[in-house]
Amino acid sequence: MLIFTSQVWNLTFSFYQSLRTIPVEYREAAAVFRFSRWLRFKQVELPFASMGLIWNSVMSWGGGWFFLMAAEIFTLGERDFRLPGLGAYLQTAASQGDTSALLIGIGTLIAIIVLLDQLVWQPLLAWAEQFKVSQVSDDNPTTSWFLNSLRWSGLANWGSRRIFGPLNRRLNRLLNRPPAEVSGLEPAENGKRSLLGWLVLILVALGIGYGLVQALGLLLTLPAAAWGDILIGALATLLRVVAAVCIALAWTIPIGVLIGTNPRAAAVLQPVVQIAASIPATALFPVLLLGLLAIPAGANIAAVLLMLLGTQWYLLFNVIAGASAIPQDLLYTSDLLHLKGWKRWRTLILPALFPYIITGLITSSGGAWNASIVAEFTEFGGEISRVTGLGALITSATAGGDYALLLASTLTMIVLVVTINRLVWRRLYRVAEYRYRMDQ
Repeated sequence: MLIFTSQVWNLTFSFYQSLRTIPVEYREAAAVFRFSRWLRFKQVELPFASMGLIWNSVMSWGGGWFFLMAAEIFTLGERDFRLPGLGAYLQTAASQGDTSALLIGIGTLIAIIVLLDQLVWQPLLAWAEQFKVSQVSDDNPTTSWFLNSLRWSGLANWGSRRIFGPLNRRLNRLLNRPPAEVSGLEPAENGKRSLLGWLVLILVALGIGYGLVQALGLLLTLPAAAWGDILIGALATLLRVVAAVCIALAWTIPIGVLIGTNPRAAAVLQPVVQIAASIPATALFPVLLLGLLAIPAGANIAAVLLMLLGTQWYLLFNVIAGASAIPQDLLYTSDLLHLKGWKRWRTLILPALFPYIITGLITSSGGAWNASIVAEFTEFGGEISRVTGLGALITSATAGGDYALLLASTLTMIVLVVTINRLVWRRLYRVAEYRYRMDQ
């Protein structure tokens, strides 16, 4: 569940952002030609979202590596849970202060990441070039030697004809049901609810009510002083999240635009950032922590650094996806109009990137909140580094089996994140939808 939650939300927000910013003419065409829901998803929504989904899949994979060490070894009260895996190996090496074993584990991890980059992510990015919204083709599109090999492979062609082709036709026959009437641009609301729907709703309400009663009873056992520590910790963690996101925003936008719009730079930097993003910062952090603890406020700097290392890639990959999705004809037009420097950024690049930046900010800030759990309370070589924060409270409460403090700290973090989403990110999504949609 820890790995899953570190992977799923950036993909969800990426697809949501794509759905909200699909050009109006695509929606109108789907409505006029009476596309079924399946056909609209297959021919309009998924192709338009493909570039962002692939880049966020790279990030999700990196997010899974980031939390691997925390997922495979953890303690809960007096119980010690350990699973076999590379994350457990790295965590054991870090706990024992065995730097050589830690470097061997990181080297193995890098080898796996390089193979995945060449055999999975590069082919997918090259394949997704066909879905760009542009009236002209790119001069230097993304290529992949492995994808080219598959296209010329007799075995792959046989699989396409005998397995994937028939499967695709069966799915089309099963799911492609044309609507009875032409739908509008917005889906119609159905106010009727079946008996089964009401039954499910009642059961869910009863389950939620029972959980609330149990949670309230647990929260009432928490002393007032603990609530003061939670509020102070929430403020401290919020400041670290803001600092990490601002630092990430400062460097990811220019680098992401460079990779997304410059083929020569992308050929060099794209594999580097994919590999760097997939190396778990939790594996490198114990080594960095030793050097930072010797300086003033070193523990706080280390916590912000780990949160930055774990969240900056969400923003970078969304910026790259946005820059890669800028239509080539718009780039040519800006060249013809001699738009250079800040004028080009203000007129073309930043408006085109705005929806992707918002998605990146949402996912990176959420990742920073998650990373605070491992950033504010760390152990290396028998030494514990702890700073004031919600993440430290959650980790220490988990290790000590203090379920009341664990529940209160987790609920506080949830309330903070939901409040920020409602007051800030939701409004910015509306701006992206109505002002920065890529309409033609």
